[in-house]
Amino acid sequence: MKYILVLLVGVALGGVLVFYFLVGAPRTQPMAGAPVRAPEAGGNPPGTAVLMLDEKFFNTLLGTVFNELGAPTFKLAARDVDGRGADGNEGSATGVRFVDAQCISEVVVLPEGSGVNTGVRLADGKITLPLAFNGSYNLLGNCTNFRGWAQANVELWFVAPEQKLNGRINVEGVNLDGVSPIFAGVVTQFVQNSINQRVNPLVIMQGAQLALDVPVQATGGTLKAQAQDIRSEVKDGALRLHVTYDFSGERAAPPPSPPPPTS
Repeated sequence: MKYILVLLVGVALGGVLVFYFLVGAPRTQPMAGAPVRAPEAGGNPPGTAVLMLDEKFFNTLLGTVFNELGAPTFKLAARDVDGRGADGNEGSATGVRFVDAQCISEVVVLPEGSGVNTGVRLADGKITLPLAFNGSYNLLGNCTNFRGWAQANVELWFVAPEQKLNGRINVEGVNLDGVSPIFAGVVTQFVQNSINQRVNPLVIMQGAQLALDVPVQATGGTLKAQAQDIRSEVKDGALRLHVTYDFSGERAAPPPSPPPPTS
């Protein structure tokens, strides 16, 4: 019994060490602004516009990224043996890895793989994002390749001072091809850390996409509007954004007075 207990403790400690060597301490990317809530039950306040984005819109956007920009690649910042981060800077790392140009700790999102198509799903009141991927990590000089897919959801956050609608991708779980479920938790955190460090927060709309700045020629002024609140709902296969605006008018500056006549 004594030896069994020692063995179990050793396995547990080994698992913890592998986890921290590979992905570092779990980190949650802080989000600015406030989480986007559901629309008011009593209806929208005055000055609210409803924008509708369906699955075709998001998946056309993703298709353009894959076809014209290449597969998104998330490198996990890690600390190599000389104490520097993956970007060569001190103090910017969260894990441990050995320098090996042939094996980089990274996750590459694929258009499809493991029987899953990467894309946005709008159903059951949620924004979900299945992600097919492959990748590799270098642990203590050993290179391990993996392939699978991740189930993720997207939360929306509104940053009013910056007029930004941001998203946060949360990885709920990872399914690996041909890998023991024992390691699924480690890779799940690896993928989430990669997204937190390289993607989150994901800017969805900002600036001119939200604010209004319309010249009114008949008055010589400009109608302006800033989003003061955003609500969202997923309904009938579409994301509906209820944007409530604060309107204001800006009069044109009067023409300068002519200089006085000179004698």
